[in-house]
Amino acid sequence: MTKVKDFEEGMHVTEKLMVSSLTTGVTNAGAPYLNLTIQDNSKSIEAKLWDVKPELQKSLQAGKVYEFDLEIHKYKNVLQAKILKVMQVIQSEIDPGEFAFRSPVPVEELKNTVQIALNGIENPNIIKILNAVLSEYQNEFYAYPAASKIHHNFIGGLATHTAGMLKLAGAICDIYPNVNKDYLYAGVIIHDIGKITELSSPVLTEYTTEGKLLGHISIMDAKLYEVGKKLGLEDSEEILLLRHMVLAHHGEYEFGSPVKPMTLEALILTYIDNIDAKVNILSKAYEETESGEFTQKIFSLDNTAFYKTK
Repeated sequence: MTKVKDFEEGMHVTEKLMVSSLTTGVTNAGAPYLNLTIQDNSKSIEAKLWDVKPELQKSLQAGKVYEFDLEIHKYKNVLQAKILKVMQVIQSEIDPGEFAFRSPVPVEELKNTVQIALNGIENPNIIKILNAVLSEYQNEFYAYPAASKIHHNFIGGLATHTAGMLKLAGAICDIYPNVNKDYLYAGVIIHDIGKITELSSPVLTEYTTEGKLLGHISIMDAKLYEVGKKLGLEDSEEILLLRHMVLAHHGEYEFGSPVKPMTLEALILTYIDNIDAKVNILSKAYEETESGEFTQKIFSLDNTAFYKTK
């Protein structure tokens, strides 16, 4: 078995791979073709299926696994696959999770990082609020991605993103003792939990109806109010400030925040959220780039091509 991460220019491989996305196109000569992204649990690769027959086009679906006969080549200095043949497999015998990307950090390590942060919080009301929220989403928190496409879009991505931010938060609290550690740690832990409702599942996730209509920020704000009411804390400053951190964590109105950060901890949360997300985006691009070369332009990073040092 040859993993996608080990594909090299000139290789001819036949492997079972999952289709993660699929779009149609037409050549200048009017012939139909398909653009596919196919993957195993190591990496994905863009693939072209030329002169596709209507019956095959109808049978191919994102989220399903097929056996592909592939020829690997480079296009604009990026590996790409030409699909020579597609063979059906029995879907009931396939576990899509085996073809999905997973966090590079073990679950126990992620849980330990979160627990250390929880142990460092002293405010009893914040502890009650966090325990109530986490007890409801305990399993999903360590399984869900942090996004469908842009950053940390893999099994365990939400917890991986949270753990990375907690480490940044801890370093900031060490440097700036006037930062309220309790609020910053709590804001980091809860800020994206609404994505568990916004997204459909850990594997090949899509936006749910509730996610599209409300978004994870509004979903989590409502959840915090609900939790506060159950605990008799709905009018407490803790609930008020944690709701503010959730509502403000995208930083700007145009990025989806209904309010801008108006506490020190809310302001820091927006920055470390941005740092961890953008480092993940660029790190993925670097995996596709040789040292001494530039990445492709990255739309979510101001459409900039970044240089990878030698």
